[in-house]
Amino acid sequence: MTNRTKTGTTRTGMAAAWFLMLVVMTAGNPANAELLIRITEGADSAIPVAVVPFSETGQIPSGDKVSNIVRDDLTMSGEFKPLPPEKMLSLPSKGDEVYFRDWRLLGQRYVLVGQLTRTGDKIEAQYELYDVNREERILGATASSSVNSTRSLAHHISDKVYEAITGVPGAFSTKLAYVTLQRSGGNALYRLQVSDVDGKRAKVRLESDEPILSPAWSPDGKRLAYVSFETGKPAIYIHELSSGNRTRIADFRGLNSAPAWGPDGRSLLMTLSKDGNAEVYKMDIQSRSLKRLTNHWSIDTEPTWDHTGKGFYFTSDRSGGPQIYHKSSEDAEPRRITFGSRYNARPRPDNDGKYVYYVHQRDQAFHIARTNLQTEEETILTRTGSDESPSVSPNGRMLIYATKQGGDSVLTVIAADGGAAYSLPASEGDVREPAWSPIVK
Repeated sequence: MTNRTKTGTTRTGMAAAWFLMLVVMTAGNPANAELLIRITEGADSAIPVAVVPFSETGQIPSGDKVSNIVRDDLTMSGEFKPLPPEKMLSLPSKGDEVYFRDWRLLGQRYVLVGQLTRTGDKIEAQYELYDVNREERILGATASSSVNSTRSLAHHISDKVYEAITGVPGAFSTKLAYVTLQRSGGNALYRLQVSDVDGKRAKVRLESDEPILSPAWSPDGKRLAYVSFETGKPAIYIHELSSGNRTRIADFRGLNSAPAWGPDGRSLLMTLSKDGNAEVYKMDIQSRSLKRLTNHWSIDTEPTWDHTGKGFYFTSDRSGGPQIYHKSSEDAEPRRITFGSRYNARPRPDNDGKYVYYVHQRDQAFHIARTNLQTEEETILTRTGSDESPSVSPNGRMLIYATKQGGDSVLTVIAADGGAAYSLPASEGDVREPAWSPIVK
């Protein structure tokens, strides 16, 4: 059941557009509000892989076919080009049935085979991945799930296949958080939702007549922090996803915005203006004690920890317009990172400390760009002109952001070095504020 809190209309705007806030609502449950998925393009060097339909023993649910989901996962990464089953010369389900010559003839580099067996309410998958040219098994494993979780089982297999081939952990089992906006008769309805990375199994976690902003995942993937205006002004909440319980942890005078979790999950960076100017603070969640981390007459906001967990990036207009700055420790002097235009905001670093991604304005258009932190080279990654809210996948291989396509509001996922992979339009209304969850072991 979805609870709903109604407050008066509240609009808060702080001077700069890069700094706008919205607002809120309550508990949450399942809803038929899935994102659609549009595969836009794969990489030119996409790896040919054959995902053979798994054999089935026992009554396997006919809805979510595991091999179909694995094939879709690999396709939407943009890095793989799965062979359609109708083009396969045979349908092996285990290694001794694989005739490598046939797969070489079809131009395949890898072939995945498997078997599904139902025992009671459990489904077990035995699967093997072969390198066709080397005629070698490079992955063999067993995994299981409940009968109702075959989609999770398939995402798990996709992660293992992706890692076996690329050497990088897959992120198909991770989640997306995002905010949808639906307007009807002059009324607005905001929903904070969580879905699989392909937009499936979406659940509404919060619903409100007011905006919801800046969802941020805790390191364990169990909680979301976000901004809500349900009390008539911006406040920061922590929401436990399993129970729906939520706690208001920052409700100071003025601005309470842009929460970002510390690496240990026990603290949050945030922007507060309780003392008159927008500054970056760190809050210990249990004690609620605060430490002020910036002190400047300009607006300092949008903080996020760097890969070391000791320094952080933030946006500041101390140079005359929004730019990205970095502090190597809480007490260090800020260092400016971006110089390529007058507007660079909302920094999102990768987990390796190699790149920082951000919103970049050029020629009146807003794109997603990144800077190589070693070479200081800036690269514009997107071609649309209303791009915002970048979020990096936990394996660093993909990037999601909100944009417009033909007047539709969509989330778009691209390779971290550019090149579109897929987009996720909302089934109705607008969608924005995406946040990619961590990988949870």
